[in-house]
Amino acid sequence: MVAMNNQQLQELTEKWSVEYFQRPFQHQIFFNSRLRTTGGRYHLNDHHIDINPLMYTEFDLGNLKRVVLHELCHYHLHLTGRDYHHRSLEFRRLLAQVGGSRYAPATSKAKKRSRHYWYYQCTGCGIQIVRQRRFNTDRYVCRRCGHHFVLKN
Repeated sequence: MVAMNNQQLQELTEKWSVEYFQRPFQHQIFFNSRLRTTGGRYHLNDHHIDINPLMYTEFDLGNLKRVVLHELCHYHLHLTGRDYHHRSLEFRRLLAQVGGSRYAPATSKAKKRSRHYWYYQCTGCGIQIVRQRRFNTDRYVCRRCGHHFVLKN
């Protein structure tokens, strides 16, 4: 797949904005390689848009278009003073109308979160508990017998 630069992305976005929203896109759109888990980001303060370049390089132009249309929904709703949040009915209706994607697909750079569990055993009654976070075994005691826990990992 041929790489796309920011200028080409800008031109495509301006074209799609007029085609789908009948309004011009008058700000800047850039590829931002620091985005990992999101397809794009609309900035409320200066109205520019960042796009994850993996939306194009790992997928295709159709996927990039759906992500850009999603961000353009935020853009145009915000500039016209309407509710631009994901949860709003107005946003969801506009998104469905123009064919934007509700969620960006997962990329290879998105961190896969693996859960780690901590296993503890009471020194008194022997009950075992499992936690996702560690805790201070000197500070907390068993609610059954009042003895302290020991970490079993």
